[in-house]
Amino acid sequence: MVNLFINEFIKFFFLLTPFFLLSTFLSLTSEMTGSTRRKIALKSVFATAVICIILFFLGNQIFSVFGITLNSFRVGTGVLLFLSAVSLVQGQGKLQGSAQSEDIAVVPLAIPIAVGPATTGALLVMGGELSGFLNRVVALSAIVFAVLCTGILLLLSGYIEKIVRRQGLTIMSRITGLVLSALAAQMIMTGIKGFIVSP
Repeated sequence: MVNLFINEFIKFFFLLTPFFLLSTFLSLTSEMTGSTRRKIALKSVFATAVICIILFFLGNQIFSVFGITLNSFRVGTGVLLFLSAVSLVQGQGKLQGSAQSEDIAVVPLAIPIAVGPATTGALLVMGGELSGFLNRVVALSAIVFAVLCTGILLLLSGYIEKIVRRQGLTIMSRITGLVLSALAAQMIMTGIKGFIVSP
């Protein structure tokens, strides 16, 4: 159970692209006061957690309704994740939205930056493949903890910016992209292996 928690925490911490999220957060809130930044950070964390929990529990239902196999979704999610990884490595990132938006906590910070198509797919796959009440509770706890850690980064964004500066955040975003590409490759290979092994 401990290994499951650690593995899922690490996986989803990187899936949430925390350093790119942090860089975007700093850009969109550069002219805001500290208290406003904190309110947006807390609201974004709450929205991200709620979205993740809903997607986690909807996995089996979505597969059942659309007649999609878990292995098909693994391959599709892996491809999306790989495209997200490539955009991060190249420094393009995801859609950042408009800095003039009155409420950026949900869109674009929670969706699509933290929970983009690839993260959505990964949550649906995890919700569909995990069996047993305890395993699902442990995995969900790891996801929520990953979201909370991302929230802490947003709350400490001002201090982090002073320490690593924007160039440091860009480097960390690209490292995140490399990790995501490895996760994408693993997810695609698992899906292909499932197609081969299953009758």
